[in-house]
Amino acid sequence: MITIRDAKISDLPAIVDIYNSTIAGRMVTADTEPVTVESRMAWFESHSPEKRPLWVAVEEDKIVAWISFKSFYGRPAYDHTAEIALYLHEAYRGMGIGRELLEYVIKLSPKLKLKTLLGFVFAHNAPSLGLFGKAGFTIWGHLPKVAEIDDKEYDLLILGLRLKTSKPNAPEVIPGPSLN
Repeated sequence: MITIRDAKISDLPAIVDIYNSTIAGRMVTADTEPVTVESRMAWFESHSPEKRPLWVAVEEDKIVAWISFKSFYGRPAYDHTAEIALYLHEAYRGMGIGRELLEYVIKLSPKLKLKTLLGFVFAHNAPSLGLFGKAGFTIWGHLPKVAEIDDKEYDLLILGLRLKTSKPNAPEVIPGPSLN
């Protein structure tokens, strides 16, 4: 049974371990070397449960995944938009935990006053593209060859999901290409 809760400072070493475990695969993050707990302290403190949370998924007292919210572009007009980042412990991938976390995010985002969610995913990361696609995200942008890792260039996709809004005159969003 997975429990999703706000991250605590004591969770940061596990969060960093999960993050660092994705670096070697060259598929999930643009970091090329492991990060330290100390170097992630300001990032951790930039989250707030009320506006831009950092949630962990816990199974039997072990953090198995985490998801973070980051303000998009840092300007007031974008306050209702957030970038999300999802990381899973390698041993827990393919078990539905990522899906459960995304469903939780989509369900609770309106309480955070969010209307739009974004994800930045490497174009060669088929598992993440499938996960986000099943949650309703579509491709809103394609940045060709913007990342270079180990002398290889990679494309980055901007994935978007417009959440249901209660505003009666809100313009319809035309979805981008499907990820499925």
